[in-house]
Order: sequence, then C-alpha cells, then structure tokens
Amino acid sequence: MSTAEERARQLDLVARLKSSYPELPDAPTPDLLDHARITAYLKPVHDVGGEPDAPIFYEGKAYELWEHMTYVMCEVLAWRGIWLSEERRRIGNVDVGRAEYLGLPYYGRWLLAVARVLVEKHHIALGELSERMLEVQERYAGGLAGKTLEAQPRGAGDGSDVPRNTHHRHAVGVGDPQIYAGKAGEARFTLGSRVLVRELPVVFYTRTPEYVRGATGEIAAVAYESPAPEDETWGLSDAQPEWFYVVEFRMSELWHGYTGPDDDTLRTEIPERWLAPAGREESQEP
Repeated sequence: MSTAEERARQLDLVARLKSSYPELPDAPTPDLLDHARITAYLKPVHDVGGEPDAPIFYEGKAYELWEHMTYVMCEVLAWRGIWLSEERRRIGNVDVGRAEYLGLPYYGRWLLAVARVLVEKHHIALGELSERMLEVQERYAGGLAGKTLEAQPRGAGDGSDVPRNTHHRHAVGVGDPQIYAGKAGEARFTLGSRVLVRELPVVFYTRTPEYVRGATGEIAAVAYESPAPEDETWGLSDAQPEWFYVVEFRMSELWHGYTGPDDDTLRTEIPERWLAPAGREESQEP
C-alpha cells in the first residue's frame, strides 16, 4: 500500500524524467535505472492526473464545427463496428507520444485516431488518404470564407461488405454494456465496502489513474458489467466481463499536503480486477 506522499513523489519523478532536460543520458545503461524510473518511463502518456503543472486559466469554450463533426464521425465508426471506444482511446490518447498528446487539441487527437484506424484496418490506403486530404485543402484554399464544409465522396455503397468487429455484431439491438449483463458473476464488493486500489504494473494502457493506485476508498456505486479497459482496448472478443464500481476517496487522504476541507471527496470508476478489500496486502491476489 502506498501513501499519498509516495504517490506524489512518484508523480513528481515522472514530470522530471519526461522534461526537456533529462536526469539520465539517452538509452542509459541498466545500472543507472531503478524500479521507480522504469515505472515512470513506461507510464502511458494519458495518465497525467496528479502530475505537477503550472496553474492555467479555465474558461468555457463552445465547440467548433470541426469538433462536432469529429465527435459524430467517431460515434458512427463505433456504431458501425469499425472500432471499440477503448480502442479509439488507446490509439488516439496513448499511442501518439507525450508531445502530440499535450500539444494537439483534444478532438485533434480523436481525428488522428480516425485516420490511423481506417488505414491500419485497410479501409483506406494511406496514399489515397493523403491525396484526398490534398483535394480538401485545395477546395478550401484561403479558408472557409463563409462557405460551409461539404462532403464530396468519390463513391458511396451500402457498407454491407465492410468487416465488423464481433463486439458490434453481438451488441446490435441490445447495446453496450447491456450485452454483458449477467456475465460477470456476483459482484465481489457491495455499496459502502472499503477497498484498496491494487498497484498492478501498467504497460501500454489503463483507465485506472495513477493517483488512486495504492489508495483506499469506499464503493459509492456498483455500476455495470464489461471487459476491463486493458482487455477491451485490444479487441479481445473472449475477454471475461467484470464488475465496474464508482469508488469514492477522501481528498485529504488522496493528495499529499491537501489543505482543503477534510470531507472533500473525489469519485472515479474502477474495474473489479484493480480492487482488493481494504487492509489486505496489495501484492495478494484479490
């Protein structure tokens, strides 16, 4: 079980190691590395919660047209069985590198994921995509100038011969995550149970943020059944569904040096594999 101070120290190490001025030389020899540094280097770029950062000004911003269109396009691709939502999150939010993750607009990464998935799954060739992008650039040379975006496909079909993922075929007419109802067995935890978030090794992808791993909280809701993100993101058709829970944490216990009210809380959704009864050693199997 880790303490809030230990978690803060690890997050601070991540920020230092991934700066423009590394503490170690590039491709260091093994004797220069320790467990904390290896963990920090392997941390997925999307798991930024709790890392030190300069204060920024938050403001309400209306979505632009291209952002609305990107969101709809991604939803349609999922609805038509081209990808899973976790697959898009991994490809769009993790496999882009830290510079692109932090440097691109939020829906810019979604749009990049669209291109990557369609190319990787052979729905379009990269060469054809590049040519089509050039056509659109030329069509709107000088900007929109009052014009509205207009789709001009070279052809259209009914899409009946497009390969669909198995998740889509099973969910048609049922919905997600409703298709997994009753498949995870009895929930291990109940409302009000005290739980410890296990400190499982993280490689490539997770939806369990680092700042809660090793912390204790309370089950606020038994949510639904579904494969865990670490399985669903790779499209494993035989992944075992498990229960998801909304877990509540006291902010004063979660953050080292927290100065707010003692009854401030934070809630996040966590799959069952990440949880153990509070007080039990994290290294033990749940």
